[in-house]
Amino acid sequence: MDRLLKPVRESGKQGRRRTTINTPLRKSITVQTFNDWNNPPPGYFEMDMVAHCGKSVAGSHVHSLVLTDIASGWTEAAAMVVREQSLITITVEEVRTALPFQMMGLDVDNDSAFINQTVVDYCKKRGLELTRSRAYKKNDQAWIEQKNGAVVRRLVGYGRLEGAKAAAALGKLHEMARLYVNFFQPSFKLKSKTRLGAKVSKKYEKPATPYERLLADDRVTSLCKDTLREIFADLDPVRLLSEIREAQRNLTQLEIGGGAATSPEAAQDLDRFVKSLSTAWREGEVRPTHSKTADGPRAWRTRADPFEDTWTLVEEWLNQKPDATAKELFHCLQE
Repeated sequence: MDRLLKPVRESGKQGRRRTTINTPLRKSITVQTFNDWNNPPPGYFEMDMVAHCGKSVAGSHVHSLVLTDIASGWTEAAAMVVREQSLITITVEEVRTALPFQMMGLDVDNDSAFINQTVVDYCKKRGLELTRSRAYKKNDQAWIEQKNGAVVRRLVGYGRLEGAKAAAALGKLHEMARLYVNFFQPSFKLKSKTRLGAKVSKKYEKPATPYERLLADDRVTSLCKDTLREIFADLDPVRLLSEIREAQRNLTQLEIGGGAATSPEAAQDLDRFVKSLSTAWREGEVRPTHSKTADGPRAWRTRADPFEDTWTLVEEWLNQKPDATAKELFHCLQE
């Protein structure tokens, strides 16, 4: 939010916020809240976009289209070179055909890139149920919002990516990450929530991977479960992690305003990567896309100095009376 509001704050002009236009197309899409799902079968996805714009949203930049299955937590992410409604339908179709189970519905926010005739026609053609969240209610899409941070931002970081080459490198990273996240990364899932006055008690199911949740769900077909088992049998989590790290290193070289080039020794074979895991904890953060915080104390102001016009006078008072208290100085300023 601070990144989006930075140009407005610097200009000093804050206009009135435009009210939401409830067009007939928007009204025709059913509103779905967090409490309306009631344990749907696998295949109902929440969809959102993550902008890889760095510190400025100006110009064209790469986006990640992220989809999360509500029942299992199965997460898919794909890179888009620009934010455009026709490209969204093409990307969704690629994700839909690659899924091991059937896609049945999409739940989106009120972004104009999702609420348009192109997306509505695509969902009707494919027999997908299209719903939307309430405006300014992020918790209506709690599953996808959590994955945006825990999966996409954690793997990709906050750098700025532009152009087809960066989108291809990002797509390669998403391709490796989807297997690692869905087959080897367990997560909690909320089982129940009760409120007693101001106290809210939450109970969670046993941590499980999306792969394990799909196998345990009786609503998933036997053919789908056999396909998942075949994919899982060919996977090596250590090799996947090594490929993810290599894809991250390649991606950092394409960031606008990124750091220095990666040294030739950065790319490791699998044996060297396995040996390095025993000592990786000593190096701290090992993700190449991680942005390190600035070292040393902060030497800049984040707001205007309230004593800019009166500090010379305060210094004179302190020279005259070095033992003056802050309260006495405050009363002098009031006078």
